[in-house]
Amino acid sequence: MEFSALQTRIELIKTKRQSLLKLLEQPGIGTLRIDVNQALEEIDDLLEEFDRTFPAQAS
Repeated sequence: MEFSALQTRIELIKTKRQSLLKLLEQPGIGTLRIDVNQALEEIDDLLEEFDRTFPAQAS
């Protein structure tokens, strides 16, 4: 996979992360909150790993 394609996917993931944050703010999501928190943690781990792997190119 080319770096530009990978970078595009990372940007998409960042956008989806924002959607999860908005969902987390919603009252009444019940036990879905656990899954949303887990997804946010995994996305954060992925973004950190990307930044460590490509420190000069990271956005």
